[in-house]
Amino acid sequence: MSDVDVSALRSAVAAHLPVSRADLEALVAIPSISAASGDPAQVQASAEKVAAMLSELGLQTQLLRARDEDGREGAPAVMARRPAPGGRPTVLLYAHHDVQPVTDHGWVSPPFTATERDGRLYGRGSADDKAGVMVHVTALRTLLSRWSEDEGVGVVVFVEGEEEVGSPTFARFLEEYRDLLACDVIVVADSDNWDVDSPSLTVTRRGLADGVLTVSTLKQGLHSGMYGGAVPDALLAMTTLLAR
Repeated sequence: MSDVDVSALRSAVAAHLPVSRADLEALVAIPSISAASGDPAQVQASAEKVAAMLSELGLQTQLLRARDEDGREGAPAVMARRPAPGGRPTVLLYAHHDVQPVTDHGWVSPPFTATERDGRLYGRGSADDKAGVMVHVTALRTLLSRWSEDEGVGVVVFVEGEEEVGSPTFARFLEEYRDLLACDVIVVADSDNWDVDSPSLTVTRRGLADGVLTVSTLKQGLHSGMYGGAVPDALLAMTTLLAR
């Protein structure tokens, strides 16, 4: 990449920003709430809007779903691909198009109307994570217009639609579509900057894990005044284990 004209690349990105902002505002206007209180049709509409933008770039694009362990169908995810030319590496770009429900606290402008105040854009999803979607789309608009068919890298775009509800079908989705998701590196556009003026790049994530921990001791608790804690109950045993 040493021969890349960075100045020209910056100019190309800047040229795309007005359209990208308009597309972001259009995405924010779709109330793609993935929680039970939301309308699944709006989540579908959001996925279709993202898919349309990627299709316009010439990527092989489709909407895919998986089912959870109980057979319930998950929200639509957008998958788009550009095959890697000449065996070059493939980069997977991740974001999500669903948003959290709206509460009555703190909104001074309509939550699904992107509104600029003091140089920042406010609206549900204007940051988390429809802005992430548009980061990827804008990068692809810039790069794909400069690459010939045998230049650049392979691209996989994965934009899920249920991140805000814990991605209940994510594991099944990975299993079912692992071949489509195959890549050499993943770029996640769903993180933080240190502050407004300092872009940041997170290079490692520790991830999350959850589970159910059961500790069995006695059939009933023993009064601490009589036994002095010599015989621990389940709660004491569990907190001791967690503290270690």
